[in-house]
Amino acid sequence: MIRLVVFDAYGTLFDVYSISAMAETLFPGQGNALSVLWRDKQIEYSRLVSLSDPLNPLGSRHYQSFWDLTRLGLQYACQKLSLELTPAKQKQLMDQYAQLSPFEENWDVLQHLKAIGMRCAILSNGSPDMLAKAVSSAGMTGLIDKVLSVDEVRQFKTSPQSYGLVTHHYPIDVREVLFVSSNSWDALGATWFGFKSFWVNRQGLPFETLGPRPTYSGNTLKDILPLL
Repeated sequence: MIRLVVFDAYGTLFDVYSISAMAETLFPGQGNALSVLWRDKQIEYSRLVSLSDPLNPLGSRHYQSFWDLTRLGLQYACQKLSLELTPAKQKQLMDQYAQLSPFEENWDVLQHLKAIGMRCAILSNGSPDMLAKAVSSAGMTGLIDKVLSVDEVRQFKTSPQSYGLVTHHYPIDVREVLFVSSNSWDALGATWFGFKSFWVNRQGLPFETLGPRPTYSGNTLKDILPLL
C-alpha cells in the first residue's frame, strides 16, 4: 500500500536542460554543451561535499547550499568551455535556473493525486529558497504537501540522512513511500533506503548496472497513476 508519493525536483519535476535555450542565446553554438556540463558538475560537487565528511552527525562541514554549488558549477563549465561568463550573464542564467520549465504532465498528475487524496511531497538537493521559487513559478504550490530540502541535514542525496528526512516528517513505514525520480542514481539510492521507487526514464536509457533495479519504471510521470 502506498500512502505517500515523494518526488525528486530537478530533472523529475523541473527540466534542468531547459536552461540550454538561454545558454544558447548567450553563447551561440554552446548552449547544449554548457547545460550538460553545468548539470554534471553541479551533481559532482554535491557528491564531493557529502563523501568528504559522511559521518558527521551535524552534516558535512564542507557543505554549501545547492544554489551555491549550482553557481560554482556554472563557473567551472564556462571556464572549461572557454566562455566568458560576465556577472550579467551569470545573473541571467542563475535567475532562469530558479524558474526552470516544468515537464508538461506535472500539473495533471499532481492534480489527479490530490483528487484521490494521495499526499505528495518533494525531497530535493535544492535549497529551500530555490525550491520555493521553482514550485511557485510552475503553479504547483497548492498541489504539494511538503517541500523537503537536504539543507536540513547538510547531506546531499544519495546519503541515507537525506532520504531519512521523509520518514522524519512522515512517520510511516518506508515501504509505504513511492519515491519518484528521473535520475537513475537517485532511484537507486531510494531503493537502497527501502522506499518503493519509480524511475521516470524519459530518455530511454539503460538503468545502472549497479543493482537493484527500481521497483517500477515508466516514460513519464503519468505512468505512476495506474499504481495508485
